[in-house]
Formats: sequence, C-alpha cells, structure tokens
Amino acid sequence: MDFQHFKIELGQSPLLSAFADQFSVFVPVLEIIICVLLLIPRFKLVGLFAAYGLMVMFTAYIFIILHYTSFVPCSCGGVLGKMSWNAHLAFNVVFIFLGIAAILLSANFDKQDIRTSYRKSFIWIFSIAFSGTAAVIFLFICSERIMHYENPFIRRYPRHAAMFRNELDLKYNSYYFAGTSGGRIYLGNSTAPLQLFSVDKNLGNQKVDRIIFNGGKILFHRPTVRVQNHYFYLTDGTVPVIFRGSSKDWTLNKKFNGLPYFDQALPMDSSRIVLRSNKGNDLANILGVFDNDNGRLNYNERLLQKQLDGVFDTDGRLLYDETTQKIVYVYFYRNQFIAAGKDAELISRSRTIDTTSHARLKVSYVKNSTERKMSAPPYIVNAGAAVYGNLLFIHSKVRGKFQDETTWNQAFIIDVYDISRQAYIMSFPIYKIKDEKLKNIMATGDHLYAIIGNSLVVYDFKAILKKEMKSAE
Repeated sequence: MDFQHFKIELGQSPLLSAFADQFSVFVPVLEIIICVLLLIPRFKLVGLFAAYGLMVMFTAYIFIILHYTSFVPCSCGGVLGKMSWNAHLAFNVVFIFLGIAAILLSANFDKQDIRTSYRKSFIWIFSIAFSGTAAVIFLFICSERIMHYENPFIRRYPRHAAMFRNELDLKYNSYYFAGTSGGRIYLGNSTAPLQLFSVDKNLGNQKVDRIIFNGGKILFHRPTVRVQNHYFYLTDGTVPVIFRGSSKDWTLNKKFNGLPYFDQALPMDSSRIVLRSNKGNDLANILGVFDNDNGRLNYNERLLQKQLDGVFDTDGRLLYDETTQKIVYVYFYRNQFIAAGKDAELISRSRTIDTTSHARLKVSYVKNSTERKMSAPPYIVNAGAAVYGNLLFIHSKVRGKFQDETTWNQAFIIDVYDISRQAYIMSFPIYKIKDEKLKNIMATGDHLYAIIGNSLVVYDFKAILKKEMKSAE
C-alpha cells in the first residue's frame, strides 16, 4: 500500500541496502505467491513450508541487525511499527513455532511408519531453517562489502550519529574556520584579517585577539589566517607571502621566503606548508610542499588529474591532518578525493558514493584564448570537507538513491569516509537555519563545527561515530 516508503526503508537497512531495488519487488511478490499456495488445498503444505522459511529468514535478519550491524535502524512500519526490535524478534519466534505446528498438523503422515514421516518433516524443517539463515548471512556479507567499497549511491543514516549541541550568532557572514589550539576554536574574518575570534568547544568563553604585524608595507589582496597548535600563520598567495607567529603574543615575527604564487595553503608544521599553485603552459592546478628551512618546493604533478582544462576541473578543497600527517584533497566537481603523504607522495585515490566521475563543466576561452571562464553553472558534487584522523567528512550536494525527500530539503548531508580503508561509513544531517548556506565545516575528536550563514553551530559525535574513529585509528 506504500511501496515507495517500503523501498526507502529497505534502502536504509544496514543489511539489505545494496539489494533494496530487487527485494522491494521480490518480497511482496513472494508473499502473494505464498498466499495463493495456501489457498489451494493441493499446495497448502508447500505454502506452509514457504511461509515458515520466510519467517525464519526475517527472524535471522532481525537477529543480525541487533547483534552484528553497525547500527540499528528504525522499527518496521505498518501494524508492527511501534514494536521494538527485541519485541519483534520474540514475536517472530512465536510465529516460527506456529509455522512448525501448522506444517506438522497439515502433513499427510504414513500411519504404517509415522516415526519416519515425522523424521522427514523435521529434516525439511531444519534444512529450510539452515538454508534460510545461511542465505540471510550471505546477503549481509555481500551487502556490507558493496555498501562500503562499491556503494551504488545509497546513504546510511544511523540514529544519533551526530546530535545538535549549541548555536552562536556571529552577527556577520565574513567568518571562516582558522583552526584549533588549546581546546579553542578560532575563526578568521575576511573583512578584518588581523582579528581572530575564538570560543571554547561548547561555543562559550568568547574572546577576540588582535594580530600584531610589523612586516612593512605589503599590498595584501586575500589574506587568510591559520592557527595550528602554538603557532598561527598569515598567508596571501596573490603577493605571495606567508608569515608565522606565536599564539602567546599574536605577533608575526617569521617570514617564509621563496614562495610561488598559490591560492590555497595549509601549515603542516612550523616550517612546512602544503599549497596549491599553478604550473605549466595551461597554468593547471598542482599540489606541492614548501619547506622553509631549506627553501625547497616539492611539487607532485601526478596528484591532480586533468579531465578538461586542468584548472576548473581539478578545483577542490585542500585539507591536512597533523595526527596522521596526511594531505587530503577533495574535488568539487567529481566523485573523488586523494590522500598523500607529508612529502606529497600519493597514498590513495578514492571515490565518493555518488556517480559523477567526470566533471560536468562548460569552459569558454576569451581574450584571444588567454583567459578562461565557466560559461554555465557548474554541477557541484562535494561542496565542503573536513578531516580528523582517518575520517573524512564531506558536505555532499547530490541527492542519493532512496533518499528521504523531507530530510534532503531540511538538512545539509554530511557523508563520512574512512581514508585508510577507502570505504564509505555513514551519513548524517546538519539541519538548515532558515535559508542560509553551509559555508564550511571543521571536525575535532568530539565535535563537528559548521558555519551556516551568520551562525556557528556545534554537533556532538555520538558513540557510533566515535567507534568508527577508533576503528579508523
């Protein structure tokens, strides 16, 4: 009566997600066939065996969900929707015994050898139970592998993976995440680049620090502040220049020399910077690591893979995790992210669960083919990203298969990946604030922070997500 809802529920199942299309049709068709068999006296016993076998499979399904899956979804809909999973398990076990009783009462036993007849019936009963349970286990193993490593664009939403904790009105929409230090979250301000706003992990204890700059007259265009441990950095790739200072007095006292022009840069440690620059005749994007101690810049031209022009098609978000010392790059317009080591050596190429493997862009060349522009709005796949340890959090802009329309319209969807295993883990929603856009996200060991319009919000990571963090470690 509600086929589409049934299909969505199967898609969210931690056991049958990968086979939701097939089972959404197979299950009701099989149930109707069993009903027909039960109505025909000649095939009644076959129908009873089939009904018993289906109930055994459903019971095995519930048992596996309760004890072996990564999360327990909402209870089934319909008449039994208000039952807990444990109550449903007990309910099913009762009906399994009723099914056995019905089979024994309906069987035509040989009165000359009733013991043999009973033995044959019980052999069938146990054989069906074993086969049905084995089939469900096999489906579970196959589905888990497909969902984590060959995902057909089906999202999983465990309950309470991340829960809203607090919200802070920033008053202005010019803030961005600068980093963390000493348990505080630092925000830079694009309209006041020498000012840092910080809060504690619960968005309390607000503080404003003023950066002291004595570097002479420099014509900055897009200065950005980054905070890491006890240092902070002022970067501007259009100059290009990077200054470093101590967060003890917020004074810039160290200048990095010999830098190329760049448009993204992140500190790796006190002297090393990972950056994205442009190189070659086509000025394609390229990633490299600059070491200020020896003035060397190590590019790796093979990290970013060109599809169209090498600029727009390779655009993305540059990330760095100091705990694993991994560089992570998430493409905006295709379903791919890469992980590299501290010397920009490739570790892995992984794909996100959506199906956009080729950037959907239209690039036009103007001014005698010396300048390029997008001549049509781009198809954005991954709008933002954050990394913590081996977990990668991606704000996806593409609606998945069996995606609940209400959740999609009311929330921003965050997909979680294990970088080391190159596997999809789960998804969770960050609910929208009015019609404001999600500008950026940042992850720590306990929280996900997001800037939505003028608001800074924090979500707590719950047990299921923390378990994945430990597993990734």
